[in-house]
Amino acid sequence: MGNRRRVAERGKTRPAVIGGMIAVVVGGAGFGAYALYSGASADDGTRSASTDQKPEVKTGPLSATEVTTTAKAFLTAWQSGKVTEAAAATDDSAAAKSLLTGYTKDARIKDVTLTPGTRTGDKVPFSVKATVSYKDTEKPLAYDSALTVVRRTSDGKPLVDWHSAVVHPDLKDGDKLVTGEAGTPPIKALDRDGGELTKKKYASLGPVLDGLREKYGKRAGGKAGIELRVERGKSAESDDLSDKTLLELSKGTPGTVKTTLDPALQAAAEKQVAKKARSSVAMVRPSTGEILAAANASPGFNTAFLGSLAPGSTMKVITASLLLEKGLASADKKHPCPKYFTYGHWKFQNDKKFEIKDGTFKASFARSCNTAFISQAPKLEDDDLTKQAQQVFGLGLNNWAIGVPSFDGAVPVQSAAQMGASLIGQGGVRMNPLNMASVSATVKSGTFRQPYLVSPDVDGRKLATASRTLSAGTLSQLRELMSYTADYGTAAEAMAGVGGDAGAKTGSAEVDGQKKPNGWFTAYRGDLAAAGVVQQGGHGGETAGPIVAALLKTGG
Repeated sequence: MGNRRRVAERGKTRPAVIGGMIAVVVGGAGFGAYALYSGASADDGTRSASTDQKPEVKTGPLSATEVTTTAKAFLTAWQSGKVTEAAAATDDSAAAKSLLTGYTKDARIKDVTLTPGTRTGDKVPFSVKATVSYKDTEKPLAYDSALTVVRRTSDGKPLVDWHSAVVHPDLKDGDKLVTGEAGTPPIKALDRDGGELTKKKYASLGPVLDGLREKYGKRAGGKAGIELRVERGKSAESDDLSDKTLLELSKGTPGTVKTTLDPALQAAAEKQVAKKARSSVAMVRPSTGEILAAANASPGFNTAFLGSLAPGSTMKVITASLLLEKGLASADKKHPCPKYFTYGHWKFQNDKKFEIKDGTFKASFARSCNTAFISQAPKLEDDDLTKQAQQVFGLGLNNWAIGVPSFDGAVPVQSAAQMGASLIGQGGVRMNPLNMASVSATVKSGTFRQPYLVSPDVDGRKLATASRTLSAGTLSQLRELMSYTADYGTAAEAMAGVGGDAGAKTGSAEVDGQKKPNGWFTAYRGDLAAAGVVQQGGHGGETAGPIVAALLKTGG
């Protein structure tokens, strides 16, 4: 029934039917021998003080007779469908009347049978049996509830202490019961070869499959099931709770959604992230943008698509393209790599304070020299890096439409020291493995192609594009830098044995409060590009590198 705010919980309530006659209980402790009757007090049941003449106000504890008589009046009226009378037996008649009316009208509950249990003090438990009926579908419902009787302060009259939980124990005040279509229809997601994708087979795909259902459930031709559920209202108690399925009357029919995932690569990705805690990886095809695999060691959150993490030195791929374009660097020309460089009153340094004397820019890139990049900050405008990321690599424009929720990176305009930090993937720069896999894919193909999980032909959505490409000369040098890093630089150990037309870049991103940095790795080989991160893992070449390299090898 429309969009649901949260995923419903299922299977926590015993199914049965709600009937129309109230049962007679004999000998129940505190109730005595009696038959429930349908009469109700003429009092309106509200909490406001009476304006009638002031009779003697009864005070003190409620007697057993007062409790059982009040409960009897309320339950008899409710089961008989006399909503106004039932509401009048409570201390909040307006709220009671609204919910009890919805019990029949919105929840489609009929044939209610209420059976009181043994009184305990002022509390009376009762069981409910009924039938939930929606169009041509019916199913029995059964559950237990309870009510408490209180004495109204103004006149001492015993009344049912009204809360929504009286009607059903899973209700919070402000919630309601509704029976109807179960929101979005289910889907059957398929890989590129037609095999079914399930959470059981691929642990990482839980959030992806949920996203596919949300996006394509109705479009894919499925049919929603019918259910009785709790719809949460606006209250402090309900704010953090999900809508809850109480009874499933009929199962939905799933529609089919085909994805671009490669079953062999997805299986390999799942296997690789299982070896490293807090790891995530994504792989794309540079020539098309198709997402071939995505996996997370922690399957509850899709870090591969939605992560927002500083990418560290993998960002130097984008920064290098900027410096090459502006003539501030050239692959084989000498380039400064001092131990330290101060910019914006921050003193930047290299890992273990290394320096490269008389080295080339290619050497600085391969060894991931921070100062080689930050030393060029004084010659750049504050928005140069942002424009490069957006215009060439399609990042940070918040316009990717991959088929499920995703984050397409952020490269905000910054100044002074923060701008310098952004050049090496720190500061305000934020990425995830899918973003960085796309960066390598753009270098490999020469053109940004937005990654996608479901073909845009399915729903006619428009894919994001970049406004320009790198010149042939700049692109050639950038590929040379990544190839040299894969063969002789910080990525060499991980890329050993990958072979072919390959390039790579490592990264380590410092995070406040972490003893170890997040390790990053992005690379391409042939028509494959992948990137990964291991949070709190350390150097990217040692942590994320083997994960990415293994996928590149699997893809042939």
